[in-house]
Amino acid sequence: MESLLQHLERFSEVLAVSRTTHVRTWDPATVRRALQWARYLRHVHRRFGRHVRIRAALERRLQNQWRLEGGSGSSPVPGLTNFQALERCDLRLSLRLLENRALGDAAYHCLLQELFPGPGVPDADEETLQGSLARVARRRSAVHLLRLSGCGENSVLEEDFMLKTQAELLLERLREVPRAEAEGPNRFLSTLWDRLPQNNFLKVMATVLLLPPSSPRPQEEELEPGTPKTLGDGDQELVRWLLAKPEVMTAFCRTLPAGLLTSVAGRHPELSRVYLGLLTDWGRHLHYDLQKGVWVGTESQHVPWEELYGKFQSLCQAPPPLKDEVQTALESCKAQDGDFQVPGLSIWTDLLLALGHGS
Repeated sequence: MESLLQHLERFSEVLAVSRTTHVRTWDPATVRRALQWARYLRHVHRRFGRHVRIRAALERRLQNQWRLEGGSGSSPVPGLTNFQALERCDLRLSLRLLENRALGDAAYHCLLQELFPGPGVPDADEETLQGSLARVARRRSAVHLLRLSGCGENSVLEEDFMLKTQAELLLERLREVPRAEAEGPNRFLSTLWDRLPQNNFLKVMATVLLLPPSSPRPQEEELEPGTPKTLGDGDQELVRWLLAKPEVMTAFCRTLPAGLLTSVAGRHPELSRVYLGLLTDWGRHLHYDLQKGVWVGTESQHVPWEELYGKFQSLCQAPPPLKDEVQTALESCKAQDGDFQVPGLSIWTDLLLALGHGS
């Protein structure tokens, strides 16, 4: 029992440190040990939750600890203040580390890998930490919706709060990665792409690219050489990385929903040009099946007509100039293909007809 009480006190110290600049000295092994410690305490909560005497003893020890720290003049960090807090100590530790800018890159990468290990990785816990984070995000999102929407409806607020939180964290990290390091932000992003679940990372990247632009820093805050002049540098680093990674850009444009891609294209012209180029390239791989009367791909990986049409339809519903650029590109492809007016001879003719732009 005494050993368990000492574990509680030591982990309380870890939890308090997790909000300070001392985490600058943490390496990946330290992060893993801290999370293992937190998971052990969650196991303690499950095992002794219904054991009245043990629970009461642990409760008294935790309450006494915080009374002593509060009485010493220091402001106690909210953490393990009662037995119930043991159930969520790993969640609390993870959130604090994610929000702490002092955490080094290697430790941060390790933390992300622990939280989002990817598909096929076994988890001994009944409920994964990733699931707990998602649940907290949903609760915060619900509060956010209640605050801002009142009794009315606003589709703009129907956002995935978890993605937005991850996107904001990624953007902050991109702003902090020193350009002087080998490959700078490129290496950081490539590491994330290799280690994180790629479908989720694609959504996070799209969310980063759609975050509202931040205001420039006040002149007096620009003290250190090499600091970005505006807070928008992070998303531009992401754009440059995507443009330099054709395989990632292709997955980005193929995987994400049409509406989301249209929004990104509307905000970033350099990405919209690549996106439009990929769409036209995918269209050229389709041929007309006379028996079925539809456009089909010669290989299973080719983009089907329905998907191609859906992406072009979304782009044609975008505000100018994106809408005009897409229609011009389609008409140019049609002209190069022979400028046919009869359906079934050119996919560009059929797309324009289906989109209501046929002559």
